[in-house]
Amino acid sequence: MTGIEYDDFLDLGYEPAATELVCEFAIEPADGMSMEAAASRVASESSNGTWAALHVDEDELTDLGAVACGIDGRTVTVAYPVELFEAGSMPQILSCIAGNILGMKAVDSIRLEDCDWPESITSGFPGPQFGTSVAREKLDAGERPVLATVPKPKVGLSTDAHARIGEEAWRGGIDLLKDDENLTDQDFNPFRDRLAESLAARDRVQEETGERKDYLVNVTAETTEMLERVDLVAEHGGGFVMVDVITCGWAAVQSVRERCEDHGLAIHAHRAMHAAFDRLDHHGVSMRVIAQIARLCGVDHIHTGTAGLGKLANEDTPGINAWLTGDCHGLQPVLPVASGGLHPGVVDQLLDALGTDIIVQAGGGVHGHPDGTHAGAKALRQSVEASMAGEDLETYADDHPELATALEKWGAETPR
Repeated sequence: MTGIEYDDFLDLGYEPAATELVCEFAIEPADGMSMEAAASRVASESSNGTWAALHVDEDELTDLGAVACGIDGRTVTVAYPVELFEAGSMPQILSCIAGNILGMKAVDSIRLEDCDWPESITSGFPGPQFGTSVAREKLDAGERPVLATVPKPKVGLSTDAHARIGEEAWRGGIDLLKDDENLTDQDFNPFRDRLAESLAARDRVQEETGERKDYLVNVTAETTEMLERVDLVAEHGGGFVMVDVITCGWAAVQSVRERCEDHGLAIHAHRAMHAAFDRLDHHGVSMRVIAQIARLCGVDHIHTGTAGLGKLANEDTPGINAWLTGDCHGLQPVLPVASGGLHPGVVDQLLDALGTDIIVQAGGGVHGHPDGTHAGAKALRQSVEASMAGEDLETYADDHPELATALEKWGAETPR
């Protein structure tokens, strides 16, 4: 018989089944290509189509064709049968819905904007182990935002300096010390030494302050080495690991998630390299979809932006956060992280935009305080306390000199 034709992948009257993965793409067809023709080729290439007519015995073929079932302007909706996917394999799923189609000649550009994940697929993934509960299960943040900081400069500090800065930040009111995305196991600050010294400092501060503190140590590496580092964190009494989820790959994230469950460790996801996929508004993969993938694979918190209040390009942070914390077939919610150019003077605006069920991470906005890291940490904590109480930051600063100094330095402006 003659094989499947492109037209077989287009049915604008088709209603997706509840078990199907439904994806939304923004498409710009190539010159001379209609939206209908481009949509059918996207559905074909991302499922079981090919450019040439085939002769296939129907008795030996499982119909795994996707259906382009909606066109609205430049938006195309494609429904995929669940049988197309390997259960619990994020790399295989992405090879379908964000694979060859991104380089097709049939489109000048294509962006995977959103996915509607059915339970038939999400049931194959663990989701977060802790999610938003880390604020209370592993820390003492209660109803306020969790506060985190990265020692600055992001690389180059000795192990001793890194741990000392962390201790000052913890003592000033920060909950979590965090490595930056490009600090792993370099000679100037070896992983094992940094882990041991930082957690020793954490223990001292916990005993002094009575507040639980912890360290988001970057375990990113080759997968086997990464799992060994996860084991080391558990051996030293850490409660969290950090993973550069995009650069190390989703298969590695899935492996880390499994190992972290063995130890009861939470996963902090850094999204370094995300802009290679999501910065262009007409091509690639949206941050919304990246966040969805991260939740399925099991991270507990992930960076999602600052709703335009930080130094990075604006994106739909509120919408992404709503998806991460909303219902998803029983998966735990993910705690969003706001980071990038934040300081005490913008905290009230940030919480107004994103709410309080977030992690607020400030690097330069803590360590760049004129009176040093300890004062910077106190100023950040004070800005949160004022915002939670509904008090004006300037008024609150009258009795809180650290916040007053921060406001004098940065005001309420955001960096560029």
